[in-house]
Amino acid sequence: MHTLSFHCHRGPRAASLVLHAIALLGGCAGSEREGASKQGASITTVKLENVQGLPRDVSCFLIKDVRVFTGEQVLDKASVVVRDGRIVSVGTDAPAGCATIEAEGGTLLPGLIDAHVHTSEEFLAIALKFGVTTELEMQGTFTKHDRAHVAENDTLADVRSSGFALTPPGGHPEELFPPDFSPGGPPPEEGGEGPMRVAPLVMPSVQTPEEAVAVIPQLVESGSDYIKFMVDDGSVEGHPGLPMLDQATLNAGVAEAHRHAMMAVAHALTIDNTRMALSAGIDGLAHLFMDRPATPQIIAEVAQSGAFVVACVVLDASMMGITGAELADDRRVSERLDQAWQDTLRSSYGHYPHGKLEDVLHALKALHDAGVDVLVGTDASYPLSFLGGIAHGASVHHELQYFVRAGFTPVEALRAATSLTARHFGLNDRGTVAPNMRADLLLVSGDPTTQIGDSLNIQGVWRRGKLLRQ
Repeated sequence: MHTLSFHCHRGPRAASLVLHAIALLGGCAGSEREGASKQGASITTVKLENVQGLPRDVSCFLIKDVRVFTGEQVLDKASVVVRDGRIVSVGTDAPAGCATIEAEGGTLLPGLIDAHVHTSEEFLAIALKFGVTTELEMQGTFTKHDRAHVAENDTLADVRSSGFALTPPGGHPEELFPPDFSPGGPPPEEGGEGPMRVAPLVMPSVQTPEEAVAVIPQLVESGSDYIKFMVDDGSVEGHPGLPMLDQATLNAGVAEAHRHAMMAVAHALTIDNTRMALSAGIDGLAHLFMDRPATPQIIAEVAQSGAFVVACVVLDASMMGITGAELADDRRVSERLDQAWQDTLRSSYGHYPHGKLEDVLHALKALHDAGVDVLVGTDASYPLSFLGGIAHGASVHHELQYFVRAGFTPVEALRAATSLTARHFGLNDRGTVAPNMRADLLLVSGDPTTQIGDSLNIQGVWRRGKLLRQ
């Protein structure tokens, strides 16, 4: 939905400069266990509940007799072989010579994908603790020329980014922050953290079709993976009359993005703004509208457009004043979050208290029934009370629970956090458990394909075949 504004100046990723209330949890970076042997010195076998006993640097391992959610379907009992960071086979064969996890009673899933975040290296580390192996930034600085340090760090979730979104001066998200709030920090030459930027950061403040057309090539050149447009009149956030893109400017920007073969996504929280985005030919909606109940007409319009929708139900709930306190009370969550993030979960945005969550859940199911691909996203951002109710990684599991509450089967909900998202965002090397795919994996006890809450029974998380120490 938003991100903070930053002092960049060729500086580090903006998110590294915000006022962080949290510190990176030591277990996420994970020091190697003393005495862990290299593959070949001995063949290790561990039980499901002792996955952390597996040496992190094994080049080959077998997950044996496990239920597999492939990203599309469920295999009741299979063996999955991983070698050198890739899935080698999925089936019943169990080759000799690999370390083995005896995983009967567990479920193996593709690493989860959060299709809407605003992130930092610290937050990518938190996401990975919860089995979220990829985050899709919907406003931020992890563009393709400036994330090599993340791509090679297997203690962090991977990331893709829109860069910054097209919005007019004074437009969304400026209304979200208190008047005296001043996020940011010094650029590296003044003592800031992180690597110098490779590509300049583009801040696309536009008011006319000509300005929109002119800025799109700059975003492409700077490394945006997709282009985002803010279509927000401020009514949901309590700021009606907020400056916003007009239809002509939105149309011109989306057309120019398509001319550059770029996917265009739109932030829109109301039905009217959703219609504006659809009229412009948007490829995906970064939110599900929340201002009034869905009608058959708007459901049909979204379906006929072919656009996907990133639901962000947890964000809509937070805007209505519904906190994530119940999630924070879950020990499986609290043991992976520090106090600042637990406090953030217990708070909320609270800008739209007269909204009705049941209307959002009804719209979610109606879109799904109409054939719209609805994806799991959270709008997770920073550990600040006025951005509350949501936390990186943890809220993906909360969103899955909301999908099931809306009437999705657990398998349908899990698809929305794995294979569907990978397909729409061109992540062709992940999102499924299949030969030759990246070994971005989540192993849990229990069966989230029938009981979605079991997705938090985390036993092991792998990024590119490297086990995360928890």
